[in-house]
Amino acid sequence: MLLLDACRFDMFSKFSNISGELSKVQSSGSCTIEFLHANIANQELHDTVYVTANPVYHRNRDELNAEFHDVINVWQEDGWDDEYGTVLPETTSEYARKAAKKYPNKRLLVHYIQPHYPFIGSDTSFDKQQLHTDPDQRTEDQIRFWFRIFIGSLDISPNVVWEAYNSNLRPVLSSVKDLLDDLSGRTIVTADHGNLVAERAFPIPIHEWGHPCGLYHSKLVNVPWLVVTDGFRKSISAEPPKNKDGEINSATVENRLNDLGYL
Repeated sequence: MLLLDACRFDMFSKFSNISGELSKVQSSGSCTIEFLHANIANQELHDTVYVTANPVYHRNRDELNAEFHDVINVWQEDGWDDEYGTVLPETTSEYARKAAKKYPNKRLLVHYIQPHYPFIGSDTSFDKQQLHTDPDQRTEDQIRFWFRIFIGSLDISPNVVWEAYNSNLRPVLSSVKDLLDDLSGRTIVTADHGNLVAERAFPIPIHEWGHPCGLYHSKLVNVPWLVVTDGFRKSISAEPPKNKDGEINSATVENRLNDLGYL
């Protein structure tokens, strides 16, 4: 399963040219942590390797209490791009290729960051102003840009955001398409949740932005489900976890989450 972070169904169906059987499904969460709780919490997933560019799992791994055969944190030092403050999609794909070779009899759950911001495909600056800032020392201009738009302190039109958001989808679709050439059997391309860009919320009809937890708007929970079949399905076996998550500097985790707008 190839998981795109914050990818709406309508975005995917408009821009994807990946061959397969596409349908719309409803995610069980409107944000990443809700999606993880609903799908992996307290699960024994000894037949699965989680390749993730998103630090949310690592930060919440104790409460999620999921047992993967292995977890590969792409967002650690050598997988992180300091220029953009994120993990580039081609980096995630390369880690996934290595995992597929290393674990030929395991399912892969590959979690890309894009099209979640920062927007790597555009020259925008409003989505990158909070990068590398201590959450307790932020000025108003360094608060998450979704919230700043919501409260009116950042005057950005929906069209500008849409252009940047869509431009962030194209490179991950290209990387996914390339990766699929190296994967055999059955692969699902989907998303953990969507994203709001000035749509009206319910029951209070205000313009909402981002992907707040607990808000189950159709644009937040309607996600793509693309089934791609190529060759014979591999034989899957479950084995105890290869190793536990090693020690990762807590400051590194906080900095990554900050750059991605989770803090």
